[in-house]
Order: sequence, then structure tokens, then C-alpha cells
Amino acid sequence: MKCSLVTGGSRGIGRAISIKMAEMGYYVLVNYKTNKEEANKTLEFIKQNGGDGELLPFDVSSKDQIQQSLGGWIETNAEKYIEVLVNNAGINEDCLMLFMKDEQWENVIKSNLDSFFYVTRLVLNGMLFKRYGRIINIVSLSGQKGVVGQTNYSAAKAGVIGATKALAQEVGRHGITVNAVAPGLIKTDMTEGLDEEKNEKADTSETVGIT
Repeated sequence: MKCSLVTGGSRGIGRAISIKMAEMGYYVLVNYKTNKEEANKTLEFIKQNGGDGELLPFDVSSKDQIQQSLGGWIETNAEKYIEVLVNNAGINEDCLMLFMKDEQWENVIKSNLDSFFYVTRLVLNGMLFKRYGRIINIVSLSGQKGVVGQTNYSAAKAGVIGATKALAQEVGRHGITVNAVAPGLIKTDMTEGLDEEKNEKADTSETVGIT
């Protein structure tokens, strides 16, 4: 069975991606951290549209939880194969660097950059075995242009963009594509309260990687 794993799939962009992947015929693994109620709503939407999937809870900022939950799922589901990975989960903790606390830096780097490494490395082995896979990283224009008050977030997303380009070259010859999509301003819980007019000029989408 071909599966799609969407991290941060309980709400916002992750929910929309999960529903779309189900419409494309994939068995969707909906990852979430704590909000099981919203994750269940995503799964309900998937099933209402004739799709199928399951919840896969783990904190993307914790390599131990990733190994235990995702690694355990891979080991016990030999008949299933994660063909599409969407690294969507992430957080922002905006603050001017002068006043930024250690944990604000560390939390954002772990949730946005470290998560890409630990999740993708686990899934990549199955893709290499099948000689086919699709890895999509949801990044941000902040990682391309930089944004005041987002030194941590800009650094993390820029890191994912660079890693996307490097990994694409490593695995492209094995039938695996790696791309990063940088959406413009989209109304979600994460962007609530942002000044839309201020971000209007940045409201574009770009894709990087090798297809």
C-alpha cells in the first residue's frame, strides 16, 4: 500500500495537504503533536471523501519520539510504503535577536530544521529500496529573504532550503525528487495576527530543488 506522511497534518496547510493526498489515492499518515481532536477532524475529512489513513502522533522536535513512533510504524508495517513525505510541521517564536532566549532559538531550529533530518532519514531508506519517492519540504519566504524578528525561523528555513538542494542531488538518480515549497501568506493559526498589507508584496510562492 502506497502511503503519504504529512507532518503537522492536523490543521492549516497540513490538513489541506493531507486531504489532497487522500484524493490522489494515498493512505495518509496524519502526524500531530498534542491536538488529537483536530487530527481526528482531518482524518474524518479524509474518510468522508472516500480516502483512508491513520493518526501517527509524535513531536517532530524530538528525535527519540520520531524513532519510537515513526520508526516503529515502519518496522511493523512492512506491507505499507511511504511514497510521499511532506515535511510540513514547524513553529515560529518571533523575537528580535538581541532579546531572543536560548530556548526560542533551540525550539525553532529543532522543530523546523532538525525535524527535516530525522524524519526524512527514516523514510528515505524505503524510497531508495523502491527506487521511487517524493519529498516535499514546506519552507518560507523568510528563509529566502530574511524577516526582522525571525532570525531563528529564517535560519531554520534557509537550512531546509539548502538541505533540499543537496539531498536532491544525492538521491535524484534513484528516482526520488526533493523539493521545497515556500508559500506566500496563507491564513492559518500560525499566521493569525500578521499584518496582511505589510506582507502583501511577499505573497508569492516559489519552489526549489531538483525534479
